[in-house]
Amino acid sequence: MQKILNYINGAFQEPTKGEWIDNYNPSKGEVYSLIPNSSSEDVEQAYQAAKAAYPSWSNTTIEYRSEILSKIAAIIKDNLSDLAYTESLDNGKPLSLATKIDIPRASSNFQFFANAITQFSSESHESVGLNAFNFTLRQSIGVVGCISPWNLPLYLFTWKIAPALAAGNTVVAKPSEVTPMTAYLLGEICTKAGLPKGVLNIVHGLGHTTGQAIVEHPNIKAISFTGGTATGAHIARTAAPMFKKLSLELGGKNPNLIFADCEYDKMMAVTLKSSFANQGQICLCGSRIFVEKSIYKQFKTDFVKHVTALKVGSPFEGDTNVGALVSKPHMEKVQSYIKIAEDEGGTVLCGGNQVQVDGHENGYYLEPTVIEVADDKCRVNQEEIFGPVVTIMPFETEEEALALANGVRYGLSSTIWTNNLNRTMKLAKQLEAGIVWVNTWLLRDLRTPFGGMKDSGVGREGGLEALRFFTEAKNICIKFD
Repeated sequence: MQKILNYINGAFQEPTKGEWIDNYNPSKGEVYSLIPNSSSEDVEQAYQAAKAAYPSWSNTTIEYRSEILSKIAAIIKDNLSDLAYTESLDNGKPLSLATKIDIPRASSNFQFFANAITQFSSESHESVGLNAFNFTLRQSIGVVGCISPWNLPLYLFTWKIAPALAAGNTVVAKPSEVTPMTAYLLGEICTKAGLPKGVLNIVHGLGHTTGQAIVEHPNIKAISFTGGTATGAHIARTAAPMFKKLSLELGGKNPNLIFADCEYDKMMAVTLKSSFANQGQICLCGSRIFVEKSIYKQFKTDFVKHVTALKVGSPFEGDTNVGALVSKPHMEKVQSYIKIAEDEGGTVLCGGNQVQVDGHENGYYLEPTVIEVADDKCRVNQEEIFGPVVTIMPFETEEEALALANGVRYGLSSTIWTNNLNRTMKLAKQLEAGIVWVNTWLLRDLRTPFGGMKDSGVGREGGLEALRFFTEAKNICIKFD
C-alpha cells in the first residue's frame, strides 16, 4: 500500500515516530494509502528547514520568485489529467469537476501570484512644508503556517502557499489528513520547478496534533487557515496571546435570494450548481434558498424536478453530477441533519437517502436533498451542514428577504437573482457577507478580496489582500533640510 511522505527541506521522509493514518477512497469506502501521523518533532524539522531557507529566499529578486512560481504553475498544468484523477480518487468529487475547475485553478493560483508580485507596490507621502518624506516598505514576515481543508484540496492549498512564497516567506504547510494526495504530489512538482530546499515544507497529520503544533509554534509568525468555525475559534484563542498574524476563512450558511423578476431559466440552472456542486461541500454553496412568494410554488415544483434528475454516481463516470461525500463520518453528520430537519417539522421534498452505486457499494453516496422549512431559526437553517442539502422558504418583501439572509451567525457569501438595479444596489450594500453575487454564482476574479464577516472568518485572501497579509508594513520617515 502506498505511503504518502512528508516533504521537508526538499526531500521526502517518513514521520519521525513511524506512525501512520489510513487514507480512504470515498467512492469505494476503502483504505488505499497511508499518510504520516506527524508529531511536533516533524513540525520542528519543517520549521528549522524553513528558517534556514528564509534569508536566501526572502532576498531573492521578485523576478526570480515569479519565475519559480510560473514554473510550478506550468508543471501543474502539464500534469492536469493525472492530478485531476488523483484529486477525484482522494476526495470523491466528479472527475469532470476536478478536471475543469480544481486543478486548473491550482495552476492559476501560482501563475496569478507570480504575476501579482511583480506589480505589488507600496505608498509614499511627501510631508509638504515639513521637509520630510515618508515611504512604506512591505517586507516578508518569515516562516508562516498554511493549513487547508479537504473540500478543494489542491485548489485551496495553493491559494495560501502561492502568495506566501511570492511575498518572500518560507512555509510550513499542512493539508487536510482526509485528502492529502495532491499536496504530496505538489512536493514533487516544486522540486521539478527548482524551488530551493526548505522554502516549502509539507507536513501531514491530524489537526489537533500536527496542525496544533504549527499554530502554537513560537516562531511561526503567521497562520492562514481555512476550515470550520469551531477550529478557527480554537486557533484564534491559541494564536492571540502569541500575537501572530491570522487569516481565518471559516464556515458559511449562504443565502440565495430569488426575486420574481429574475431570468428564471438561468437562475434555475445556476441554483442547481450553487446548491450541489462538489456534493454541496463548498463553503460558498447557497444552502438557504429564499424565493419570492409569487413564484415560490413554481420554483418548488421545478427545482425538485431538476434535483431528482441529478445523477449520483461514481466520480469517474462522465455523466455523474453528484459524487461521493468525503468520508463516512461526514456522510453520517449530513444524514443526522436531515433527521433533525424532520424532527423540527421540515418537509423533505426529495432526496435524503443513501445511494448504492454499482461497483462502489461501500462508497459514501447521498441523494441531493431539498427541505422545505417554515421557521428560519430551525437548526437545519442556522447550522452549517456542508453537504448536498438545501432548505427552501418563501418571502414577501425585500425587507423580509434581507432579514432572512442576515439572520444567521455566518456572513461569507450571498446571491441575489433580480433584474431590478435599485434592489440590487440596496441589498448588496446591506447584506452581511464578504461576497455578493448578482445573477451569477462562483464567478471569481483572483484580483478581488475573498473572505467573510461574523463567524465566517477574519481577514481577506486573494489579490493584493493576500500579499498584504503575508507582508509587514514598515513606515520610514526621512527629514531633510
